[in-house]
Amino acid sequence: MGEMMVIKKTKSLCPECLDTIDAEVYEDQGKIMIKKECKKHGEFINTYWSNSKIYQVASDYDYQGEGLENPQTSVEELCPANCGLCAEHESHTILGLIDVTNRCNLRCPVCFANAAVSKYIYEPSYEEIRQMLRNLRSNKPVPAPAIQYAGGEPTVRKDLVDLIKLAKEEGFSHTQIATNGIKLAKNPHLARELKEAGLNTVYLQFDGVTEEPYIKNRGRNLLPTKLEAIENCRKADLGIVLVPTLVKGTNHDQVGDIIKFAADNIDIIRGVVFQPVSFAGRTPSEEVEKQRITVSDFEELVEEQTDSKIKVEDFYPASSVFPVSEFIEAIEGEPNVDFTCHPHCGAATYVFIDEDNMVPITQFIDVDRFFNLLSNSSDDIDKGGIVAKSKVLARATIELPQTIKLTKTPESLDIKNILIKVFKDRSYSALGDFHHKSLLISCMHFMDPWNFDQDRVKRCVIHYAVPDGRIIPFCTMNNIYRQEIEKKFAKPFKED
Repeated sequence: MGEMMVIKKTKSLCPECLDTIDAEVYEDQGKIMIKKECKKHGEFINTYWSNSKIYQVASDYDYQGEGLENPQTSVEELCPANCGLCAEHESHTILGLIDVTNRCNLRCPVCFANAAVSKYIYEPSYEEIRQMLRNLRSNKPVPAPAIQYAGGEPTVRKDLVDLIKLAKEEGFSHTQIATNGIKLAKNPHLARELKEAGLNTVYLQFDGVTEEPYIKNRGRNLLPTKLEAIENCRKADLGIVLVPTLVKGTNHDQVGDIIKFAADNIDIIRGVVFQPVSFAGRTPSEEVEKQRITVSDFEELVEEQTDSKIKVEDFYPASSVFPVSEFIEAIEGEPNVDFTCHPHCGAATYVFIDEDNMVPITQFIDVDRFFNLLSNSSDDIDKGGIVAKSKVLARATIELPQTIKLTKTPESLDIKNILIKVFKDRSYSALGDFHHKSLLISCMHFMDPWNFDQDRVKRCVIHYAVPDGRIIPFCTMNNIYRQEIEKKFAKPFKED
């Protein structure tokens, strides 16, 4: 039996009244727990990460961010009551989100936005959306590079194709939509129209490879619809990322099957982003603990269900790629979006698909050594100025092969040449070969009032733009601000 050890003090939310209260994160019997007490509603103890060893490994990839030079709101109260972004926020916007509607053509039990239930319509106008895009692009020192239209179900809007064109006009280099795929399945032309308008990725809700998870999570069997949507995207050559909502007891046993399905459809599927369900504050405490899946649970499920082809140690926190953005910044000489999200927000790996084989990138690249090479090179460029840049790059190109484990590299992948081209000629297109045969497997664990940690919110890199000019971190939007904003800008809902 391990002893209880306090790791840190933070602030959290009371799941009943959503007040900001003191909390502590501690280790107990091999798990990381979060404990807090609300004066009105008593004590709450919940799992933060279910494996303390994996939690500690992730802690090594903790990079401090610098936040915005032009925050939109002032600090009046305790975080998270000032969102907008405020001066206490420590990261840039890597992905901007805009809810383009709260209407939906489904009523899912696991959803946090539903017009038919809320009895009002939240649907910003084209011009309001243009302004929100501009707000994201006016972040300093770095404009938000990527945008996702979400909801509700964005495809119920008739002007979605125009909204994609608008995002491109406003300077976003990457656009995606979060969708249940129903319209993409029913309308065979929609995928092509979206692709032609500039859509890069379809973020497709995908809960499993059998009908049961859909019946439980979505209320009906949507698997045939998903397969049809994938087929229509394939015809339009429109890339897909699968997004399963993971619920223990519903589809936690399908993690390996979903990854295998993605690998079998590598020609059109670019990755899988697993999202463990986050609970509304009204969920009974025992239900939360029973259904909770943390990042470390997810990694263990992957190892178990892929017969150890992908192991726990193949996963790195999203923040681990910070040295890459830092390196690009050093050689380009201008600010870049920095992945300074909290190391405990999520984890990911790349898996190279070599015929029937899945080979995680960690098996043929010494990832830590590679990141160190980038960090050291960035430091040397910063110290030595322009003269040093070409020398540092030349030296790094020579050292680069030492980060590659050639004996473990798949035969069909010339990783050494690809990386040297990227370093030497700054040819990012050289990565194309690798990208077309690799899958991103990741897990983003969004917070709910039970496991809410102020430290994580301050480092959030996924932000909603809203009509009143604010830019709000994902987890505070969904836990605190969503209803207030939707009501403020809503129209009454009339049943058809």
